[in-house]
Amino acid sequence: MHTLICGSIAYDTIMVFKDHFKNHILPEKIHILNVAFLVPDMRREFGGCSGNIAYNLQMIGGKPLIMATVGDDYQPYASRLQDLQLAQNHVRQVNGTFTAQAFITTDLADNQITAFHPGAMNFSHQNHVADAKDVNLGIVAPDGRDGMMQHAREFHEAGIPFVFDPGQGLPMFTGEELLDFVHKADYVAVNDYEGQLLCERTGRSLEALAKSVKGLIVTWGAEGSVIYANGQQVEVPSVKPEKLVDPTGCGDAYRAGLLYGITHDMDWRSTGQLGSLLGALKISQRGGQNHRFTRDEIDQRYFEIFGSRIL
Repeated sequence: MHTLICGSIAYDTIMVFKDHFKNHILPEKIHILNVAFLVPDMRREFGGCSGNIAYNLQMIGGKPLIMATVGDDYQPYASRLQDLQLAQNHVRQVNGTFTAQAFITTDLADNQITAFHPGAMNFSHQNHVADAKDVNLGIVAPDGRDGMMQHAREFHEAGIPFVFDPGQGLPMFTGEELLDFVHKADYVAVNDYEGQLLCERTGRSLEALAKSVKGLIVTWGAEGSVIYANGQQVEVPSVKPEKLVDPTGCGDAYRAGLLYGITHDMDWRSTGQLGSLLGALKISQRGGQNHRFTRDEIDQRYFEIFGSRIL
């Protein structure tokens, strides 16, 4: 059986401005802002929530299926997925569009100016959950608004349990729509900021929202994560990484651990620990898909830290 990962495929173009934005932006002229930054360093990373989650889930022995929409510029990503032996059966190319992409300029103080183009992501509703076979778990990750709503409905109607992971797409939805997602989902995963926004939009506390699902997971970065399940709160500490390089994609790595734990009937503490370990392994490399470990290496690291083996 497979885990169906509905979400974005994207390119991340990251540029480094070797100065500080504040030295080139005049506060009194902010209303007529017109600036240009020389960025001698630039790199392009493979990203998107669906791509990142699938990459990590396969690395630990899961069976991911990517469901996403891409544009005319998809070929480099297609070649990468082929090399990784990640199936592309449910990656739909939308003619006349670009693959979703973020253009990120970072200064020496790690301030960022980001422009995001959704492109083909806006057509994610052209994919249907029913097109994927042998699926026993799914996730609705950040994607086009219509696609996220449709895929949640289709998972629910098909009786396939799924994780609602709104991510940066959360502001697109009203409180009523978010409650509908929660009621349809079996699990909800958010970071601390998203969790607070979810509460504000819905008018419900995390404890109240958790009563509607089997598990509500809130990640806190370096402070670990909290899992609300069965009327209890399971606090999971973060795993100390070998080095801090780039947090991009750490949340997606954690979610891969979450999906693996659910499909293998791991208890919540062990599931959260696996997610934390994957996030720590990822943060030591730039981009969302440049860390590489074998299943045995991950299992050994898990054993060294937690004293048990991954199921």
